[in-house]
Amino acid sequence: MATNFAYHQSGLVLQEELIIIEKAKLNPQFFAPIYEKYHNSIFRYVHKRVDEAEIANDITSCVFVKALSALNKYEFRGVPFSSWLFRIAKSELYQSFRDKKANRTVNIDSVTIVKMVDEFCDDNKEENRQELLKNLSLLKEKELQLIELRFFEKKSFKEIGNILGLTENNVKVKTFRAISKLRKKFNLQK
Repeated sequence: MATNFAYHQSGLVLQEELIIIEKAKLNPQFFAPIYEKYHNSIFRYVHKRVDEAEIANDITSCVFVKALSALNKYEFRGVPFSSWLFRIAKSELYQSFRDKKANRTVNIDSVTIVKMVDEFCDDNKEENRQELLKNLSLLKEKELQLIELRFFEKKSFKEIGNILGLTENNVKVKTFRAISKLRKKFNLQK
């Protein structure tokens, strides 16, 4: 699996980001670089789950408004600030699902599904893609969330743990179990 270096940042980059966040805590105008850096990835995360651009924009806006208003509560935990934003986005998505403002979807681009099919089998036939999509929808919400964050968002186990409020080891175990369950359903037990 390819590493997305926008999310797997060096200590220096994390420290530079922390300096910006500390400035933004004192003066909200300094929040703009953070917003610009993470807006597209938060929007993508939300849009892949609601599949309606207007609702995704509304939810994304709520995420950044809540982040800015709660910025003084943010504590650095050794992971990119985006982990905190994704946790807020997850909460806003669930609230939207509960309020029935949005319907949950799994919107996977063709490149991602091809990579995932490659993970599960040797040939990349259209029928395998369709079977994988069907079986993804059969997973429980928490299992699907782990798969989405790991494979589609390219998050590290540590970041996923931070987003979901789990330990890194717990995320590894639960992700392994979700993948095993998916392989069984996909009928491709390795």
